[in-house]
Amino acid sequence: MSNILIKNVKSIVTMNENREILEGYSILIKGNKIEKIGKDIDISDEKLDEIIDGSNCYVYPGLINTHHHFYQTLTRNIPQAQNVELFDWLKFLYPIWAKVSPKAVYYSTLVAAGELLKTGCTTSVDHFYVFPKDQPPDLLDNEFNAAKDIGIRLHASRGSMSLSEKDGGLPPDSVVQTEREILEDSQRVIEKFHDPTVYSMNRVILAPCSPFSVTKELLEESIKLARQYNVSSHTHLAETKDEEQFCLDKFGMRPLEYMESLGWTGPDVWYAHGVHFTEKEIDKLASTKTGVAHCPVSNQKLASGAAKIPYMLKKGLRLGLAVDGSASNDSSNMILEMKIGFLMNRLIHGIKSITAEDILHIATVGGSQLINQPELGSLEEGKAADLFLVNTNRLGYAGGLYDPISLLINTGDSQIVDITIVNGEIVVKQGQLVNVDERKIIEEANKISKAMVE
Repeated sequence: MSNILIKNVKSIVTMNENREILEGYSILIKGNKIEKIGKDIDISDEKLDEIIDGSNCYVYPGLINTHHHFYQTLTRNIPQAQNVELFDWLKFLYPIWAKVSPKAVYYSTLVAAGELLKTGCTTSVDHFYVFPKDQPPDLLDNEFNAAKDIGIRLHASRGSMSLSEKDGGLPPDSVVQTEREILEDSQRVIEKFHDPTVYSMNRVILAPCSPFSVTKELLEESIKLARQYNVSSHTHLAETKDEEQFCLDKFGMRPLEYMESLGWTGPDVWYAHGVHFTEKEIDKLASTKTGVAHCPVSNQKLASGAAKIPYMLKKGLRLGLAVDGSASNDSSNMILEMKIGFLMNRLIHGIKSITAEDILHIATVGGSQLINQPELGSLEEGKAADLFLVNTNRLGYAGGLYDPISLLINTGDSQIVDITIVNGEIVVKQGQLVNVDERKIIEEANKISKAMVE
């Protein structure tokens, strides 16, 4: 592991408990953690592998993406899926996703992770739930391999679908598995990849897809297995009115009431979206410490609605930010996600509903709380060395060097950062990925995508 000194930083946006912004300080990274933050760091006895001049830079904690579908980078911007809501969108895409292969999983992970790293994201959750019957069952292993190759911190969700169209669900039979297949592979993936230690680069989450694509029995057995192994659980919930009506018609309960009846609340659970939670339901989530991943771009693109984010913040809900799948977002740009989330909430809930600092907190500290990895999310001594640098000498920042938080979210002519460091290793330098060949990734991803879509 490397030792890195980032010296004389213009501003360090710490996102610590006091949300301090430090000017003229330096950061010493030893191995995979932040060893020292100070103005006069003695490096006389240090063997440094890299010294970075931070005098023109703002430094931020690595962003944490709390919900994604990496494989969807291969099926984005398809015209037939651009102007339909969630259920019709899914029905069109399921047959294409049935062609997902090990190579597709590997390269889609590199595409998504590359975009994330280049836009300041150092840790990502991925929700993988498509396991075609004609493919090997260990598809998720390819994500971990790709994440290691590119250098991103990964919380991979072993997703699942067990309720096909013929059984009253939404997905076709070609992409569902039996409950036994799902639970056996979930256990295998946990035992092979889950690392619960501090600074872990690999964690596993169990994540049945949604109330309309899995059985009641799978939801019950999945969270039971997750708690047996002390891993987190995750699913989509309260994303659309169609889902709400499905749950009322099929179970006689609203989505959250249904999930709560199956044991799906608590500090080891978070939901993607939460668009249609009532204030009473948000109170319940807050009291049980159940979390929500806010996906503003996807929610706007599919016209799903707007989550009550200001009320969630007021109630102290565990809240993270997420880009969601690239077929409903069409990008994996975490800085742009912050900007759109900030503006969307201002538009709907009012000028005083949210600040730029609030949205950065959701994308950093909030994310670390959601995924239960507290050594992430802020720049403090002893925390993981996950951060990114932006050089302020850019045309898009000219005339705006007064607030480093708002500058990141609201200004700029690009969201590509200059340097990204994950676990003490530089993985983006001068805006380019360090560990992989971007040209090869682009070429392979386009070939795989074409074969899937045509």
